[in-house]
Amino acid sequence: MFNIQEIDAEQLLSWQQASDEEFLLVDVRSPAEMAQGMLPGAAAVPMHLVPLKLDEWRNAGKVVFYCRTGARSAQVCAFLQQQGI
Repeated sequence: MFNIQEIDAEQLLSWQQASDEEFLLVDVRSPAEMAQGMLPGAAAVPMHLVPLKLDEWRNAGKVVFYCRTGARSAQVCAFLQQQGI
């Protein structure tokens, strides 16, 4: 089905600390949720705006999406794969 790699906070921290591990970090929560705090270095792209970023992410390499429970980030990953990303 979908080839989505799920990572945990420990692995994300490891990637952030590794100088050779380049990736985009994207928060897909609502603006109200983001106002409560975001991970350092994350881009704010609420889930409903994801289709506007398709061209930008098409050649971006590794992208890590996160939300509160993982449901929205999984939906974003599935959508992007359906778009050939």
